[in-house]
Amino acid sequence: MRVTTTITRVTTTTTEPAAGPPALDPPGSSVAAPTVRVAILAVYAVFALVGVQFAAFASRIPQIKALLDLTPGELGVTLLAASAGSVLGLPAAGWLAHRFGATRTVLAAVVLSVVGLIGVGVSAEVLRSRPGVMLALFVAGLGIGVWDVAMNLEGAAVERLAGRSIMPRFHAAFSAGTVASALIGSGLTAWGVGVLPHLAVTSLLVLAVALAATPRFLPAGGEGHGIPDAAEPSRAGLGLRAAWTERRTLLIGLVVLVAAFTEGSANDWLAVAFVDGHGLPAWAGVLAFATFLASMTAGRVAGTTVLDRHGRVPVLRATSGLALVGAGLVVFGGPWLAFVGAALWGLGASLGFPVGMSAAADDPARAAARVSVVSTIGYAAFLVGPPLLGFVGDRVGVLRALLVVGLALVVTFGALPAMRES
Repeated sequence: MRVTTTITRVTTTTTEPAAGPPALDPPGSSVAAPTVRVAILAVYAVFALVGVQFAAFASRIPQIKALLDLTPGELGVTLLAASAGSVLGLPAAGWLAHRFGATRTVLAAVVLSVVGLIGVGVSAEVLRSRPGVMLALFVAGLGIGVWDVAMNLEGAAVERLAGRSIMPRFHAAFSAGTVASALIGSGLTAWGVGVLPHLAVTSLLVLAVALAATPRFLPAGGEGHGIPDAAEPSRAGLGLRAAWTERRTLLIGLVVLVAAFTEGSANDWLAVAFVDGHGLPAWAGVLAFATFLASMTAGRVAGTTVLDRHGRVPVLRATSGLALVGAGLVVFGGPWLAFVGAALWGLGASLGFPVGMSAAADDPARAAARVSVVSTIGYAAFLVGPPLLGFVGDRVGVLRALLVVGLALVVTFGALPAMRES
């Protein structure tokens, strides 16, 4: 059974909370409610898995740095290989999902990430080869970039059929996966488990779960996930190149770019800012980062109800304001106020990226092209963010460098109306 234009389009938010959540089997849909429920669980699984895979590697970065005897600058350049792979894979990801279906696209991307991360372990721990690590990171990044777009397309498709906001909770599953995997990585490191066995076992477990989850995606994908065939004249202009010229798509991309920068800046620099800027011990810096992650995860879980009740634009204005206040408290407050700021920052950063994916996928016929464009713009934050804040931090300190996050948030307020349900 194909998910095609026979599916009635349902917006992802509602302004009538008293009526309760819409049925999972809306009139005109060719997909039964049990199938949609199973697909929702499968999407939760693949979001959590990419978080597990990402954090398994991230938790071993200090050991990889030591194994290869890298300076901080050399490590930064080495890590950019993963971002480069992701950014290169993003533009083609939507087309791949349309051409081969979300199930096969996600599985192929998982395999790439597995090969890449096992390659990182071999290159770092056995070969002690920095070029080998960079090549493996490029492959892993390519896989994770394609995986990211394909799973967001599948998530947007089941969200439309469910008739209610779910995307933030999918991203909460990603956040939960990162937290769990990071804690496991910390424990394995403390127990002296090597980089290679950790990454190899984690990757193979991720592949096994993905093989079980992806066949439960929506049947066949079809037009609900893909870009129109460029060979069809009547549908010309609906593809990737056309999406790059759409004002609304580019504004959504700007919002996602700032959201990714706001989240990524905390991931990379928050713990360092608490230690270097506030003079706290290392464990307190880790605690501040954990506070941010926990708050962001909670925001994504609770945010679906708020989005359904109030709509995207008012909610994103409020969360962006929270992130702005939170960043200000981190920079200008004392240590205790800075912890409050980390929590507000996490809440504020929780919804921009997932809601941007939903907004880009409002029209199923154009979803793949628009999500590819928005993801490509958003991932630029992971390329530009670390060196930008590092450059500013060298001059004014890491803590003051975080003011750049506040400046970016102020800029994005003007683009938020583009996120309105269409």
